[in-house]
Amino acid sequence: MVEALYTAVATSRGDGRNGEVTSSDGVIDEKLAIPKEMGGPGGLHTNPEQLFAAGYSACFHSALQAVARQAKVQLPDGATVTAEVGIGKDGPGFGLAVKLEATLPGLEAGQANELVAQAHQVCPYSRATRGNIEVEVTAKTA
Repeated sequence: MVEALYTAVATSRGDGRNGEVTSSDGVIDEKLAIPKEMGGPGGLHTNPEQLFAAGYSACFHSALQAVARQAKVQLPDGATVTAEVGIGKDGPGFGLAVKLEATLPGLEAGQANELVAQAHQVCPYSRATRGNIEVEVTAKTA
């Protein structure tokens, strides 16, 4: 195991996906609801897949910035990373699939693809999911 520089702590309470999740520092205090697509109430509450998508997109964006700096490439203003996290039946249980799309307006397509590929090698979320779930990574320049 790596020596942790930071450890996030979160606790779920109540009815799992229809319960609540809080972080130890109080920053996260969210009610959860199963999405309508999965037979739940949906509505104004978040769900674990949205939280995972938010974390993965932010982490991947930081990894992309790091590899760009190392390559002495200035990422364009308006650069974004969008993560789609899908959940579905996988054998007897459920599984996840992720699509990451980095939008890098104004960069040459080859350079954008190379930066995204490098970020996928160093991003902690990408490293943790590699070989465990399907992750599709793409770069868009327009």
